[in-house]
Amino acid sequence: MNKVVLDASALLALLYDETGADNVIKYLPNATISTVNLAEVLSKLIEAGMSATQAKDILNKLNLDITIFSEDIAYITARLRPITKQQGLSLGDRACLATALYLQTTAITADKQWRNLNIEINIECIR
Repeated sequence: MNKVVLDASALLALLYDETGADNVIKYLPNATISTVNLAEVLSKLIEAGMSATQAKDILNKLNLDITIFSEDIAYITARLRPITKQQGLSLGDRACLATALYLQTTAITADKQWRNLNIEINIECIR
């Protein structure tokens, strides 16, 4: 299986054992997450009451590859704004998609509205 890029929504579904969590598990050995989406997940875990250390420890145990949000990915993210604005995608959503475009791989999400996007990569919704 090729590398895939996890959206924060997919990783949070796994961590909170929500619908689709079992689908995320199969991607973990080949998964990467952008530093933007990593920050999003960490923020949600801390907001839910975890300490920063606990949140970091939980994510470290998943052994995810981390993709640095580079200048190249930032430009791709910006170019996605007009294409995704109508669907209401956030900066984090676009960061995930841009990372997948940069790596030329599949984006994994829990956000069903991504199915309506017409961009040059494969998008798989876990739900």
